[in-house]
Amino acid sequence: MSKIVLITGTSSGFGKDTALTLKAAGHRVFGTMRGINGKHAEVARELQAKGIELIELDVTDDASVDAAFKSLFERTDGKLDVLVNNAGRMVQGVSEAVTTEQTRQMFDVNVLGIQRVLRAALPQLRKNGSGLVINIGSILGRVTIPFLGLYGATKFAVEAMTESYRYELSQLGIDVVLVQPSAYPTSLYEEIGASDVSREHEYGAVADVSKAFNTYISGLLSGPDAPNSHDVAEEIARLTVTPAGQRPARVVVGNGFGADAVNTAVAPIQSGMINAIGMAALETLKVA
Repeated sequence: MSKIVLITGTSSGFGKDTALTLKAAGHRVFGTMRGINGKHAEVARELQAKGIELIELDVTDDASVDAAFKSLFERTDGKLDVLVNNAGRMVQGVSEAVTTEQTRQMFDVNVLGIQRVLRAALPQLRKNGSGLVINIGSILGRVTIPFLGLYGATKFAVEAMTESYRYELSQLGIDVVLVQPSAYPTSLYEEIGASDVSREHEYGAVADVSKAFNTYISGLLSGPDAPNSHDVAEEIARLTVTPAGQRPARVVVGNGFGADAVNTAVAPIQSGMINAIGMAALETLKVA
């Protein structure tokens, strides 16, 4: 059955690939991005030529998000089956050398951006009594790699908010799933490094470890055996058509570096806590 899907951050990477994949599968896809008629005009034309409907949306701007969903629901008569929160930002480097402003920007996109989108979308989804929210997290929301700690902090936050929303929306018929990709060759890894270069230099040989790690990742993601980022789009496509009540709370895509083991270990602890505080009913999605 064809679904109505909205995906944030479709100008590149997972978002663009997912939009094209879901459209090819027969779904009605709305892609969002900044600069449809500006910096992203070329990719916008490419997506539109494939039948993807575009809406201007900046996840860091409340008014932009609200206007985007107003436009969406006017065009779909209030319908939305799947919402994919994909937009993201990354900064790499010695954590102390990442400025407060860089940190704020990451949290604004990766965490507050999801909150803005959900606040705009959920009133209509609750009215509809159904829907699927897919948040794109990261294995770095479960395991920590040095020099990516502040980015990881945003993804740990996405873990918590996704889990909480999953419980809070379960009795309203809305499913919430977290996709945890590993490292894949996307534009996310082309983001800028830490801005305070002088502070980074003070770390001496430790800063060299950061640079060596970046070289390693670049080689991993560009070599002949580089992982295929299409894996993420395929997983989202699978979740889109999986019947309500049968989807996992989390799914690792790619080499989890132990994140899948953390998921397995934490699940019974989390469930036990929910049962202990008398909220067991929230663990099961209410399906109409």
